[in-house]
Order: sequence, then structure tokens, then C-alpha cells
Amino acid sequence: MRVELQNPLTAEDHIRGPETAPLELVEYGDYQCPSCGESYLVLKRVQQQLGKQVKYIFRNFPLTEHPDAFSAAMAAEAAALQHKFWEMYDLLYSNQLYLGSNDLLGYASEIGLDINKFRRDTQSEVLASKIQADLDGGEQSGVTGTPNFYINGEKYDGDWEGDGLIHYLKRLL
Repeated sequence: MRVELQNPLTAEDHIRGPETAPLELVEYGDYQCPSCGESYLVLKRVQQQLGKQVKYIFRNFPLTEHPDAFSAAMAAEAAALQHKFWEMYDLLYSNQLYLGSNDLLGYASEIGLDINKFRRDTQSEVLASKIQADLDGGEQSGVTGTPNFYINGEKYDGDWEGDGLIHYLKRLL
């Protein structure tokens, strides 16, 4: 059964890669999920090998069983308000075991954020609503866990580990 992405891309999405790329890869991810940590490394290889042929979109899907996932998502969204989403995204996935509030403040400082603004923004209802909208959209699209991928609007249930995702994407080109 074909499952499609129910919520189209918006200006609120975090996008890496050219707008006109032939492949659109949407991930619903959780910063504290060990499998998402593995997929992070796979996605880095995808971006290195396929470069401008892939537009990668990250959407938040913090799972309740991961106690620091929501605050990490809030930190990433707060960093986005200072145009440093991808820098925070990289730090969060590179330091998955260290996502406490002091760690998040340290990462914000490391990437040069205005710390007072960052603290305020990590308490923002607007950002919490954005994360909830990602969760709701993911659930409407059939997401039940992380990582979860959609390629050109269609749910990808194949092998993403190792080179599985890269081989699949290359076949689509």
C-alpha cells in the first residue's frame, strides 16, 4: 500500500540542498533516538555522494520515551530563529548522549547564539506549537517511530542502513 506525505513543504521547514533537486528526502527524526543517530551518519553520506541531486528536509518527531528529545528539538528550533539550525542539528546528533539543559546551553554558546534570546526561545509556545505541528503532520502521514523517511512524497520503508538508502536514491536518478 502506497503511503504519501500528507503535509507539503512550507517556508517553516528546514531544508538543505537545492530547491530544484530531483530527489526530495523528508525525515521525521528524534535527536535522542539511537537509530536516528545512525541515520544521521547515513544522511551525511547521502549528501556527500549525491550533493545537489538531493533536497533534504528535517522535521521533528520527538518520541515521549526519550526524555530529552523535546527539549533538544526546542533547542534546534531556537537556533533556527538565529539562522543556526543546521549547526545545532549537527551538534545534537554528534552528542546524542548529552542533551541536558546545560549541554544545550553549551552548544548554543559554541555556535555563537545570543544566549539570552536562546533561553527565551526554548520556552516559546510558538516553537512548541511548531514541533507539535511536525508531530501531527507525521502522524497524519503514517509516522509511528523514528527515523521515518519520505522520498518524493512517498513513504520509504526500505533499508536505509549502510548503503541501502544511497543505492535506492541512485536508482531513482
